[in-house]
Amino acid sequence: MGNLEPVKYSFILAFILLITSCGQADYSPKPRGYFRINFPEKSYHQIPNGCPFQFEIPDYASYNDEGINQQHPCWKNIDFPAFNARLHLSYFPISKESTLAQLTEDARTFAFKHSTKATAIDQSKISIPEHKVHGLQYIIGGNTASNYQFYLTDSSKHYLRGALYFNEKPQLDSIQPVLEFIKADIKQLIHSLEWK
Repeated sequence: MGNLEPVKYSFILAFILLITSCGQADYSPKPRGYFRINFPEKSYHQIPNGCPFQFEIPDYASYNDEGINQQHPCWKNIDFPAFNARLHLSYFPISKESTLAQLTEDARTFAFKHSTKATAIDQSKISIPEHKVHGLQYIIGGNTASNYQFYLTDSSKHYLRGALYFNEKPQLDSIQPVLEFIKADIKQLIHSLEWK
């Protein structure tokens, strides 16, 4: 009988281990996750430049003209290094060679070049009469190279076009929070724009 006690305890221990180790493993696919993004506080400053316009940009962005065509000294970039994004700005004086109708049609053409990959292209008017700023914004849905574009004009002398690009493979679901964050900065740019 003495020899059965260790066997009995071994059997009970093995049984307990077997019962506790048999949990149901969940092998179902999980949705893809993305890293949490910590956004900086929003604060803005006026950019100094020699162009016929001025506006505010966020403190975490940089304003530069590196690599821009020297024929167009007021083509600028606003870089958002923390988000790997760039807002391209193109300024044209309205003239006989560059009419307002031609420039606005070019903006529409650039926006609708994304229609092959876009799920939707929504247009809405921009109107800030106290600064003589009017225009259109294009919100482009889907996995496109640019999800946000706009143009601004005073309808007689000045025309400014902007297009936001991320230096990443387009995946709207992964960039959506950053896109919304930067769109608020572009809205501040638009509402602070003044022609000189």
